[in-house]
Amino acid sequence: MVNQLYPHAPTPAHNFASHFPPLRAGSRCALRSLDVVITRGGVVESRHRVHAAIVRSDGVLLAVARDSQLVTWWRSCAKPFQIMPLVEDGGIEALGWGADELALACGSHGGEPEHVALAGAMLARVGLEEGDLACGPHEPLSARGSRLLRESGHRLTRLHNNCSGKHAAMLARASLTGEPATDYQRASHPVQQAIRRTIVSWTDVESAQLLEAVDGCGVTVFGLPLVNMALAYARLALAAQHDPVAQPIVRAMTAQPFLVGGTDRFDTLLMQATDGRVLCKVGAEGVHSVALLDQGIGFALKVEDGAQRAQYPAVLALLQSLDALPAIIPDALQEFAVRAIRNTRGELVGEIGMESR
Repeated sequence: MVNQLYPHAPTPAHNFASHFPPLRAGSRCALRSLDVVITRGGVVESRHRVHAAIVRSDGVLLAVARDSQLVTWWRSCAKPFQIMPLVEDGGIEALGWGADELALACGSHGGEPEHVALAGAMLARVGLEEGDLACGPHEPLSARGSRLLRESGHRLTRLHNNCSGKHAAMLARASLTGEPATDYQRASHPVQQAIRRTIVSWTDVESAQLLEAVDGCGVTVFGLPLVNMALAYARLALAAQHDPVAQPIVRAMTAQPFLVGGTDRFDTLLMQATDGRVLCKVGAEGVHSVALLDQGIGFALKVEDGAQRAQYPAVLALLQSLDALPAIIPDALQEFAVRAIRNTRGELVGEIGMESR
């Protein structure tokens, strides 16, 4: 039976990334160390090695830290591109969705009541429910989400998974195009094949070179060099000005940052602190991708050992180096820039911060 919301899947109107120039080497410079250190008693106790690439929207590689060609998994940083096939095909309009649904689909939400309710409503729009999600349940990522769930006495569900919005959007596209909802998360499914083509287009990675595995939420995840991740976000910054696919995604994420993250989440606080001039997306295992919308610049970084405690100071240091943040970090972000280490007596004994501190 054809879904009456979307009886005919339209042919995409254009290859929305085809007009971008390819990635090319410029007179790039090496960044000062982005490594993050843990100090105790004024002595470095541990060090996290950080790799990064900064790319301009015209494809020029501007600067690198350590290995910009490092191949790693893009994890949740790919979400703004994973929603693109649904947007391009007119699915957002067919569903009657708006900025809220788009932001949640691109986000790694904190499992707060607002997130859970919206993800459930997105599923209900296409006649599906929580059990149709391929992702498993996990504890809310925000402190508020955990507290409210505990106080409510309700059970933990798949809707609390930080990727439930993305999965709901994938299920919606399968429903609208008449594809089976089962196994929508697998690489062979048409939903994932369309996403793969989008990733190839925006990153300039040859299809044969794009790695695939399974993400923490059960869906297909892609592996590629950091520099190509940065290129995609630089292109996103440029496309946000005019492209009918990229523009609503960027506007939704920057207008609804709470739905991208949550009350105490880094991406939310950063987008709020920069008044939407910076679009950022966290990924697991120390990966982060960022678009500087008013500069047409993208960057991507990877903490080599995957430690999340190191990626936030590194992101902030890069933003400062690009004049996207002031020398004095806004109050809302201070604890991410330099985090105090206290012992069991509550005494300050060290800190986590950039190596240059």
